[in-house]
Amino acid sequence: MAVTEKTQKACAKSMVETCNPKKGDGVVVRGGAHNQILLEEIALECWRHGATPTIVTSSDRYARAVYREMSAKVLETVPRQYVGMVKASDLIISVEEFDDPRIAEDFPSDKIAARQKANLPLNDIIFHSKNGKKWLYAGWPTEKAAAAFGIPYGELFDIVIGGISVRPADLMKTGRRIHGLFDNASWVHVWDDNGTDFRVKVTGRRLNIDDGFISDEDYGMGDRGANLPAGEVFYAPHETAGEGSLYCPITRDRMTDRLVKEVHIEFKNGKILLDKTTASKNGDAMLTSFARCEKIDKKKYKPVRTRNVAELGIGFNPKIKKAIGYILTDEKVNGTVHLAFGANNTYGGKSESTMHWDFVSAPGVNIEVDRTDGKSVLVMEKGKFV
Repeated sequence: MAVTEKTQKACAKSMVETCNPKKGDGVVVRGGAHNQILLEEIALECWRHGATPTIVTSSDRYARAVYREMSAKVLETVPRQYVGMVKASDLIISVEEFDDPRIAEDFPSDKIAARQKANLPLNDIIFHSKNGKKWLYAGWPTEKAAAAFGIPYGELFDIVIGGISVRPADLMKTGRRIHGLFDNASWVHVWDDNGTDFRVKVTGRRLNIDDGFISDEDYGMGDRGANLPAGEVFYAPHETAGEGSLYCPITRDRMTDRLVKEVHIEFKNGKILLDKTTASKNGDAMLTSFARCEKIDKKKYKPVRTRNVAELGIGFNPKIKKAIGYILTDEKVNGTVHLAFGANNTYGGKSESTMHWDFVSAPGVNIEVDRTDGKSVLVMEKGKFV
């Protein structure tokens, strides 16, 4: 199933409308050269809204050459000219960069860490809690990406394009209904038959609705970012509270992009216990990524929150029914929850970090809410809202 120009135009329109651009906004449109037509359609849609876009592209070929030929010391250099562009902009729209995500598996981890360090000034500008930028990160299906996930291209197309096609109004309606189930929540207890059994504290923290639209109200609260596909509600739990276990069938390493399978996480006092966290595949890459991000965080942030719980999310996109190791869509699967560790300062939390890694449960979880009045209420049973 090929992506037609009509589909690209429709998705470009959805992406720009998600961002709610204002007349005169400066927009950076980023993505891979294999998606040049899509990037152009996004830019054209920005012009139609009265915004002024600039397209920035890369390619798999170029990325391979950079990580093969350049030293880690060179890659630590802050891209000042790009920092200036982002600083002068109002909105950054990023579409999945690589045609084949597997190329990142061969990038040396020390060089990836060097690029993360070089990009810290960009992160500070984009994600600053008081005056950061609007941003959108959008997924996109390719034949090579489908091969990397081990599924037919048509299935990836349905997950990503189908997920993007769900109307924000419909997602908001569902999100508000779920929001009501968590009124006056104090603690949230999640468990299933696969080894997940944990509690996190959410007293006083807002429940965010990811409906695929950055409203003026969202912007005013400091919630300036969005993903497409959308479709989750999420908290920034108390970072130093909560404990238990989570079973995540499949995820993708945040630095090397390698698939990580059958992850069993243990955490206590809100902090992941890496010596008790295991995976059946690429567990060593997972632990190395936490260690490298923590090393960067120790030089940049106080307190260091690389390993602390950052997010409790619940997926509800009706078009996304299967986890494939693509975190962007996995976290929107109906009947799942996800825990993230690391940064959460952009949506109601207090942690800054170079790490933000979502671990998505198997479908079919149970969720119980302890309320501030002392009552406990079952809100999800076997993956279905009660």
